[in-house]
Amino acid sequence: MTLDKKYFNEVRQELLGYAAKRQEVIKESSQAQFLSKKAIFAMQRDDAGEAQQLLSQAEKIIVDLNIKHKKEPGIFEEGSYKAALEEFVEASLFNRYLQKKTIGKLPKIKIDTDIFVGGLCDVPGELLRYAIKSATEKKFEEVKRCRAAADEIIGELVDMNLTGYNRQKFDQAKQALHKLEQVLYEVSLRQ
Repeated sequence: MTLDKKYFNEVRQELLGYAAKRQEVIKESSQAQFLSKKAIFAMQRDDAGEAQQLLSQAEKIIVDLNIKHKKEPGIFEEGSYKAALEEFVEASLFNRYLQKKTIGKLPKIKIDTDIFVGGLCDVPGELLRYAIKSATEKKFEEVKRCRAAADEIIGELVDMNLTGYNRQKFDQAKQALHKLEQVLYEVSLRQ
């Protein structure tokens, strides 16, 4: 038996090349996810400047990955990349809420609808945390605004007939809305 050494070398090189690209995507995605989480933390502290800077850094990483690996779309099926995108969506949408902008499509990055919905489902949880902070600061109108935004998000999600992973996230979003309603009720009793 004879092996085609040249062909086996080509296969080896392709696999090793993909593995190196995969490791890069995992590493860069992890950094983008970390920056998005830090941006959310900054938003919760009302540090809009830091939040915007962190979001911009995360966005740049994601955009650069998309440009660099556009000829290998399969690489974007990596779980770390999807998790980074979902966290970025959550941070971006929460940032839009805080800036009183329309929550919707993100302009610079093409986002798969499942990933967008996953990130959107996490926003009511951030609204809950922000409402609690606002309530302790006696910013009762902001608590009402948080509840109204969460209610509107849930209203859109309920019509999507979600299943699987996003159904679980939707259930968590509904729980956050319920807790927001409790916060608003307790605030109304103290006014």
